[in-house]
Amino acid sequence: MTTGRGGDNELAAGGPARHIPVLLEAVIAALRPADGEVFIDGTFGAGGYTSAILDAAKTRVIAIDRDPSAIESGQSLASIHHGRLILVHGRFGELDTIASQHGFAQVDGVVLDIGVSSMQLDEAARGFSFLQDGPLDMRMEQHGRSAADIVNEMDEDELAGIIYRYGEERLSRKIARAIVADRKQKPFTTTRQLSELIARIVHHKPNDIHPATRTFQALRIAVNDELGELERALEAAERILRPGGRLVVVSFHSLEDRIVKQFFSARSGRGRAPSRLLPGETAPPETTFRLEGKQPVSAGEDEMRSNRRARSARLRHGIRTGAASASTGRLA
Repeated sequence: MTTGRGGDNELAAGGPARHIPVLLEAVIAALRPADGEVFIDGTFGAGGYTSAILDAAKTRVIAIDRDPSAIESGQSLASIHHGRLILVHGRFGELDTIASQHGFAQVDGVVLDIGVSSMQLDEAARGFSFLQDGPLDMRMEQHGRSAADIVNEMDEDELAGIIYRYGEERLSRKIARAIVADRKQKPFTTTRQLSELIARIVHHKPNDIHPATRTFQALRIAVNDELGELERALEAAERILRPGGRLVVVSFHSLEDRIVKQFFSARSGRGRAPSRLLPGETAPPETTFRLEGKQPVSAGEDEMRSNRRARSARLRHGIRTGAASASTGRLA
């Protein structure tokens, strides 16, 4: 986990960042690691959360990452902890299946840090950054359909829809139209090529975010199906957590946070008005999570001063009840 998973708008698809775990104290406070417990870090990255969980108590961690380079770089951490850390190259949307494959029917906690890691942003060859020239790629798993494929092959309406829906870019149609016109002369292959086109279209003031920020975010989300993966991960966590287990999610922009908020609201009944059942009505499903305290949790002034990407971080968390999982009906 690193600060680069989301963060400050200007840096959401932008420049380098140090690998500093965001909201680390709040994450550990919500997870409450204890001796003998098992946790899943669904977004291993540079290992910030995993290290803290392993250091907090005699715990075990299953750490998952879609990026094979993150798993490779984590081998030294695994060797230090002598069998307490299991590194898995995979998707966090399958975290319950991954845990079962490693012999764990239930776990005590799950932490997810949503978005792109700063390691990926720092490496120009990965194509996530509009501030560094590189191939227009953006694939976390380093295989499958790339951002260049989407930009060069998708029709104008679909492309505009992606940029508007995932980037919340008001000029999405104008950008899509320009992309389609320019690619007839020369296909898009680099991040600079695309960011320069967008800069011609999206007028901005010196203190505004980079004009390519929203479009690059949209393409990255589309390439990696990030929002669909998040929804699958939340349901997988619900299935694998034991009663009393903790789910902690850190998100960095409104699209992610909305999904997390809606999941916890639906599963906890928070905001549901109590009412008497009318004849023929059925009782609402049992709540599968209990929420504690005021949420979301945001970074304090000191952390925001020392880590720009903490400014947009939002932490939400819940405690698993003993009710059946809403996604499968399986008892917890």
